Amino acid sequence: MGMTMTQKILAAHAGLEHVEAGQLIEAQLDLVLANDITAPVAIREFERSGAASVCCPDKICLVMDHFTPNKDIKAACQVKATRDFARAQHISHFYDVGKMGIEHALLPEQGLVGAGDCVIGADSHTCTYGALGAFSTGVGSTDMAAGMITQKCWFKVPSAIRILLHGSLPCFVTGKDLILHLIGLIGVDGALYRSLEFTGDGVASLSMDDRFTVCNMAIEAGAKNGIFPVDEKTLDYLSGRFRREATIYQADTDAEYERTIEIDLSRLAPTVAFPHLPENTRTQWDEIPIQQAVIGSCTNGRLSDLRQAAEILSGREVHRDVRCIIIPATQQIYLDALKEGLIETFLHAGAVVSTPTCGPCLGGHMGILADGERCVSTTNRNFVGRMGHVSSEIYLASPYTAAASAVAGRLITAKEI
Repeated sequence: MGMTMTQKILAAHAGLEHVEAGQLIEAQLDLVLANDITAPVAIREFERSGAASVCCPDKICLVMDHFTPNKDIKAACQVKATRDFARAQHISHFYDVGKMGIEHALLPEQGLVGAGDCVIGADSHTCTYGALGAFSTGVGSTDMAAGMITQKCWFKVPSAIRILLHGSLPCFVTGKDLILHLIGLIGVDGALYRSLEFTGDGVASLSMDDRFTVCNMAIEAGAKNGIFPVDEKTLDYLSGRFRREATIYQADTDAEYERTIEIDLSRLAPTVAFPHLPENTRTQWDEIPIQQAVIGSCTNGRLSDLRQAAEILSGREVHRDVRCIIIPATQQIYLDALKEGLIETFLHAGAVVSTPTCGPCLGGHMGILADGERCVSTTNRNFVGRMGHVSSEIYLASPYTAAASAVAGRLITAKEI
């Protein structure tokens, strides 16, 4: 029996000719990642182990993005502990205020991950890098510590679900709508510990940013990882950016999949996940007033996302009852948005623009919701209390839908504005 893309990458990094679903392996890692919340825990475990030094300082990346700029004394201490560790261990890939970005947008931008890589991160949305044809997945801080010490991690080889894409997306429909549609189909545990492998003629029509968004939310279906085949768009993105040689893996024609799900991209509509699960998706709804819109995060804070928001906000004003918060995912994206005039568009519309941060996505800072408030957000989770008060509500949507809703003061799609 043949192997899937994910199985081939894992086999190569385990030094094996063949692996099968359910097999336990130990694999070499190309990169180990943590942030200002998870790194301090991993550092404590590192110190408890008695290890004196990390295995490969140049294969560790520490990104201060969740509570930065420091929101309080505890956050400042978390970052200080990580900063001191990075200095002591000579870790060059340390990103702090002024150079940082939201980790899952920053690492691809900086060329730290690429096709064929095997990556772990102490953050569940590490699965984002599957858009580049890599195996990447989230782990706990203890596994992160072991990865820093040994540059290895154990895995149970996942079985796979094939997502066969056809056609191309209609106007005002994005990769965010695609992944919300898929999660709505299979549920938040529909791909539990499985690999979501995207294929079909429709892949070519998706931008790299669409693919990043889709893989980013693979975990919201319970998946171990999401992955796209490497094509010309992938190689163009990596060219002049990725610092190592890309290795391209293709699924065997006789690879085994638990099931195949076919999606006609041309038939998708703007999709919103209602509270309090990403699987609670709808394409139609009654009037729902909102008090906040957030456009940003590791899911939808890239330049194309900001362009989509600006397309809607240009010449319009944010509703007087709505706070619209826009967060470029990296410093470079912020700079590019400035050069294109997008920031000016946002400010004229009555939105605010933040330095890169994960803040509101996890209810940390920069956009906490009060009792009973509703937010339409381009983030990836809408659990109870995720963005603030336990009675608040989060509606997950694309940048088009979030921007249109900010103008209308209620949940609508861009087609309605």
